[in-house]
Amino acid sequence: MNKNLKHIILVLAGIVVLNIVSNKIYKRFDVTQDKRYTLSNTTLNLVDKIDNMLLINVYLEGEFPAEFERLQVETRQFLEELQAENSQIRIQFINPDNIRERLIKKGMIPSQLTVEEDGKLSNAIIFPWVELNYGTKREIVSLLPNTLTNSQENQLQNAVEKLEFSIANAINNITQDKKQKIAILSGNGELKDIELYSLLKEVGKKYHLAKFTLDSVATNAQQTLNDLNQYDLAIIAKPTEKFTDEEKLTLDQFITNGGKSLWMIDINVSDTDSLYNEGKMFAFPRDLNLTDLLFSYGVRINNKLIQDLYSAKIPLATGNVGNQTQFQHLNWFYHPLSSGNPNHPITKNLPPVRFRFTTQIDTLKNNIKKTPLYVSSVLTKKTAPLNFIELQSITKEPKEADYAEGPQLFAVLLEGEFNSAYKNRIKPFNVNNFKPTSPENKMVIIADGDVARNQILKGRPHDLALDKWTGQQFGNKEFLLNTIDYLLDDSGLITLRNKSLQLKLLDKKQAFNERSFWQFFNILIPLILLGLFGFGFRYWRKKRYS
Repeated sequence: MNKNLKHIILVLAGIVVLNIVSNKIYKRFDVTQDKRYTLSNTTLNLVDKIDNMLLINVYLEGEFPAEFERLQVETRQFLEELQAENSQIRIQFINPDNIRERLIKKGMIPSQLTVEEDGKLSNAIIFPWVELNYGTKREIVSLLPNTLTNSQENQLQNAVEKLEFSIANAINNITQDKKQKIAILSGNGELKDIELYSLLKEVGKKYHLAKFTLDSVATNAQQTLNDLNQYDLAIIAKPTEKFTDEEKLTLDQFITNGGKSLWMIDINVSDTDSLYNEGKMFAFPRDLNLTDLLFSYGVRINNKLIQDLYSAKIPLATGNVGNQTQFQHLNWFYHPLSSGNPNHPITKNLPPVRFRFTTQIDTLKNNIKKTPLYVSSVLTKKTAPLNFIELQSITKEPKEADYAEGPQLFAVLLEGEFNSAYKNRIKPFNVNNFKPTSPENKMVIIADGDVARNQILKGRPHDLALDKWTGQQFGNKEFLLNTIDYLLDDSGLITLRNKSLQLKLLDKKQAFNERSFWQFFNILIPLILLGLFGFGFRYWRKKRYS
């Protein structure tokens, strides 16, 4: 009796010790092949900095298509990983059915999905949104990529892949005390504010924006340089007037002092107003006096216009029915559509970007790492400047043999230590503490100034991601937002966009076609096996005990 009592006491003591140890030592194991539930060091660093309660509301509760229950499960499991790292994080899954109007007022637009069940199609509405509340700050995150550019299977795949980046980026935004500063350069005929509104409205939610003119270089160059060096990034959006040597040296020294830069350069003059009004336009080179500056960084923008058979559409009047003009949307080869580099976080999983009257970039050999971001299709044709471009050419059937120039580079990322263009040259003004070489730096050069220009509809700026005439959606805005994030990202957050996962989704067509077989297999086969087992057991029992 005493021996049994000792055993019982030892077992109980062991259970108590095990519970105490399990509460003190907590460890989760990720046994998935692609390590989808293992948080990156970047995310862990962000989560560790949270020192107040972070409330995360997830509006993925209720009834919705079965495949999107997968998104709900993946979101829940990811957020539980965050909560396990920091007890200040609170998670709520909320059914949005009774609060739809309130969510829409907050900017959470629902997604309409087409659901296929038993070979029949129906519609479903879901709110794929996450709301983060941290003190007085609030951030909302969409969990679904663009619904018009991918199948639902691809949407789900992209959504799960971008889950960590989307949430980590929102946490970074909401917990940051100091915003980085971006200078929007003016004074050289750059795009107007209303033409950049769609892009800058989004950029301004995360960064401090300010217009910065280089006009003061003429009177006080050194002070202008000092002022520009207070910014982290300079955006040069379609300049149309020639840069002076003093202005170029100011930009050059901003870069060698560590400033990031985004160049959107039109090397040709192309007046689209005359194209629509007169049916033709004259394209000719524009001298911006930037060739030597960009050459020193390792690129050259050529002045031949690129035509691409893979292109965006423009509306063209084709006749009248009664008093109504009839329009037809036709491919305009001077507006190439380009898919991004699938292996870089700036461009991965983005819709094609529309370029308008773009030229092509050559890269030169130097110590700078050059990553192509956007390249044309192989079916391209180069058109020399000093030529008339006629709108009626859109009706001509293209000959594939004429479009044999191969892929053309439209946008490139440069990374490394940039040499000053004035390293071994006479300088237009004396610079205090002249820097011949930059520290490790980044810039993006795009051979199209209109890539950031939104259309104007009834005097108001139109969404950069959407064409006002054709309704086509493009990746221009998301591309530029990702570019700015990448250039200003020192924590490696943007690299989370490169995360790749492989979801094993149900093949609906095959499941529908083979459902009779699997119904038979799942219902009758177990009954048959059970009957055989019963018959065999009875036979064995009868034989043994008879």
